[in-house]
Amino acid sequence: MKITGIDCHVLLDPGYDADATSSNQDTIVVEVHTDEGIGGIGETDLNAWIARACIQAPGTHTMDRGLTAMLVGADPLDPVALWDRVYAGTAMTGRRGALVHALGALDMAIWDICGKAQRVPTWRLLGERGREHLTPYASLLPRAGQGFDAFAETIADQAIAASRQGFRAAKLELLTRGPYAHEGLAVGDDRLVEVIAAVRKAAGPDFDIMVDVAYGWDDWRDALAVIETWAEHRLFFVETPLWTDDLDGYAELARRSPVPLATGEWLSTRFEFRELVERQAVHVLQPDVGRVGGLTEARRVCELAARHDLRVVPHGWKTGITVAATAHLAAVTPHLPYFEFVPPTMAESRLRRELVRDELVLGADGTLPLPARHGLGIELDRDALAEFAAAGARLG
Repeated sequence: MKITGIDCHVLLDPGYDADATSSNQDTIVVEVHTDEGIGGIGETDLNAWIARACIQAPGTHTMDRGLTAMLVGADPLDPVALWDRVYAGTAMTGRRGALVHALGALDMAIWDICGKAQRVPTWRLLGERGREHLTPYASLLPRAGQGFDAFAETIADQAIAASRQGFRAAKLELLTRGPYAHEGLAVGDDRLVEVIAAVRKAAGPDFDIMVDVAYGWDDWRDALAVIETWAEHRLFFVETPLWTDDLDGYAELARRSPVPLATGEWLSTRFEFRELVERQAVHVLQPDVGRVGGLTEARRVCELAARHDLRVVPHGWKTGITVAATAHLAAVTPHLPYFEFVPPTMAESRLRRELVRDELVLGADGTLPLPARHGLGIELDRDALAEFAAAGARLG
């Protein structure tokens, strides 16, 4: 089998809000085609226009080839070897960041091809089954235009609704500080505990609560002072309290925090995760399957976590494509207790609600069955794809 071509679809929710802190309003979807008529689908959480450029840009010498040029003509049925070859061949532009994120979308699609070619769910090719079912958590980020009080009430209501739908855990996106304050939402740190306490009271003691503060603090001491006031509410983790590059701060905070720290959504390749792990600067690793470099590299991060007795809770704030790929990773990773799942019924983005038809239906017990369809088990809604592509084309 050989790869014959790659289609890039830059998609945009026509109702996007440029002031929202939400990257699921646009996406880059890739379709990788082969000479045997088997195609694969992937995406990545990256500015879609930049991702397209990374994929389509030509290369002019052996140390910096283009992604498409390296993949067309290649055999997709050994994705690990192919990933390693492409990573090395694009190293001058890549190694980290945008190009690796774009490679992640292609790797995801190649694993989709592999599953379809062998007529098995992709997870069966990733490793041994690590569990009997999957447990997602609900990510909650309501609109914030009516101010903090309305936002807090809505997010508490959403957590209760998630619990009633069967979810065993939810993440509260309390993005009120720093450069990623959601829709300009701003409030003192002392108010955040009110939301956490309300959710804990309403959802009960057995419901796991996570909190994302989106790089809110500049100093680990400030973060610690606030996190200590949350400890009584038994949080599962606090996500990205500090800027990604503040490894010294993470190491200090991790030693003192009464709540586990989680980070990694922005990291690309296992090498960036390895530095965090070796410095004992994190308790929960959060690879995003697309951004980290695809299923090939996400699996390597999970192996790293296993060697250091750490949990993995993947980031997945995108469309059903990323959700599906993450579900396959979860199927073979026993130390992955939850993965991110924006419920379509609660998603603000039409991309999340309408782009993909998949098999992931939450049961009353809060679990998902292991994927059973061949490949990633997803199908694009072509009408929705065309509408979202038209909106993307209008922007650029």
